Amino acid sequence: MKLGFDIDDTLIDLRQHAFHLYNQKLGQNIGVDVFEAIPTLEIHEAFGMTREEGGAMWANLRDEIYYTSCPPFPHAVEMLNELVEAGHEVYYITARPKNHCGRTLEWLLKNGFPVADGHFYCGMDDKEKVHIIKELELDYYFDDKPAVLETLSDLALQVYVRDRSYNRHLKLPRITSWEQLKDEMNKGDIPKSE
Repeated sequence: MKLGFDIDDTLIDLRQHAFHLYNQKLGQNIGVDVFEAIPTLEIHEAFGMTREEGGAMWANLRDEIYYTSCPPFPHAVEMLNELVEAGHEVYYITARPKNHCGRTLEWLLKNGFPVADGHFYCGMDDKEKVHIIKELELDYYFDDKPAVLETLSDLALQVYVRDRSYNRHLKLPRITSWEQLKDEMNKGDIPKSE
């Protein structure tokens, strides 16, 4: 089987990591409960910032957000390694800016994610992901962004949404934890590689 994964907020908890950095940099102590209730992908409003101020803050902190201590979601690394060990092909498809592709790949490898040669795609616009997913002829794809997931409805693959506060309106199968994917594979909902 060929499985594709977005990285940010699908495999790693990037927004919450950024939320903690914003608290630190702004000298605030806004609770995680506020974070978990944010109905949008962007986090700036929780800090009383305009879209422009939030965009500038994200841009200024991008390296720190991407490459410091951002944690993978629990069991994400183990699950992807198990998929590869079981004979599945794992692909990473991220819309991170092109100038971050090399460092992102290094970060994935450093953090134990299995990345085979030619299985890492980076630097495209969210709307362009659909072309890569189609060309790869994936069987399964996992992402968090509604704007991406909504472009995949015409493709012959199983799409899963990584459950987040801003995508609860989507009527797609959900992954709430990476242990859940393991359970679904064990039940046979996702076939083992032949």
